[in-house]
Amino acid sequence: MTTQPQARLRSDARRNRDQIVAAAKLLFVESGTELPMEEIARRADVGVGTLYRRFPDRDTLIRAVTEDGLRGVLDDARAAQTEEPTAWAALVRLLRHSPNLRLMIRLTLHSKRAWTAAREDPETGRFRRDILGVLDELVTGAQAEGALRTDVGSGDVAALISLLLRPATAGSEALAEMLHERALVLMLDGLQARPGSPLPGRPITGKDLRTRR
Repeated sequence: MTTQPQARLRSDARRNRDQIVAAAKLLFVESGTELPMEEIARRADVGVGTLYRRFPDRDTLIRAVTEDGLRGVLDDARAAQTEEPTAWAALVRLLRHSPNLRLMIRLTLHSKRAWTAAREDPETGRFRRDILGVLDELVTGAQAEGALRTDVGSGDVAALISLLLRPATAGSEALAEMLHERALVLMLDGLQARPGSPLPGRPITGKDLRTRR
């Protein structure tokens, strides 16, 4: 039978882990994944020993951060799919209003280690495949509604949003944010089903992005 002290120890350990992952996620985006582990512990309000008990090395922490971020993106995608009245509305909500999506794209662009974890770690890979699966459904659904042009695939959408969320060169954070928002609106306008310039090649699918070379 579980005693109250044991349950409290598990609860404290879980809270410490969550604080470390949350702090590392933000710091990795702000400063890269090579910053001192002591800085992560300080931001998480835990001791360095506590951090190393939970995450014995940097790569273990990076994998945990990547997994947590991708889980957040998947939750955002599923919520949009469930709660929005149309697939197009769900797609717009995911691309414009998912902080997890923006954070994870920036993290994997900043860090080769995070990119490798997102692509090669089995657990994070599962989340990535599930995200692309939901994106496939949103794209095909929006095309069936007549809202999204039919000559694109979910891979095209994923590639576009990755390009747009690269760090912008701007005089201030506010200006960079405005540039991102304007570019995203222009991208969404370009994806809508209406006469436009024909695209070269064929639609890029989520399966194309899942294929390793």
